[in-house]
Amino acid sequence: MQPLQQLYPQLHTGSVISAVDLIRGIGHYAGLDIITVDGATGLADTNYEGKAQAALDALKHQDFVFLHVEASDEAGHDGDLELKLRTIENLDSRIVGPIYEAVKDWAEPVAIAVLPDHPTPVEVRTHVNEPVPFLIYYKGIEPDDVTQYDEVSCVSGSYGLLRLQQFMQTFMNIS
Repeated sequence: MQPLQQLYPQLHTGSVISAVDLIRGIGHYAGLDIITVDGATGLADTNYEGKAQAALDALKHQDFVFLHVEASDEAGHDGDLELKLRTIENLDSRIVGPIYEAVKDWAEPVAIAVLPDHPTPVEVRTHVNEPVPFLIYYKGIEPDDVTQYDEVSCVSGSYGLLRLQQFMQTFMNIS
């Protein structure tokens, strides 16, 4: 596996924050530092605030942070719609919102991407091979007309449907 720094020359340093061994292992082979957060469980009771703070701390001296939350995937495997919705709301209010509020006025702009690694619908309780919704924030990007974050709406956005490495190439070339 090629380290991210070789694939994207603009990236010099980076970290991964996850409670999942597989994600930490991929991060290691991608050349990222591993950040361990107390109370990070990979479940709905994970330390959302600790992960957000660890990401903000790392962004002060690193170019890239991959913050992974497993909670909604696990809720999908359990077939628990109420829990899945709650974990997505927690991700939004306890990680995405606070990180955005912290970095939006930093002197050096920060690009933020929000996306799942794969869908895990509660109806089937397993991963499916379907497109995932994503959003990208970067100060100065003109918003498109998409007002909802879901699989159907996001495909209609200005990025359309990106395949394989297209997402990372697009994200890494934002400026």
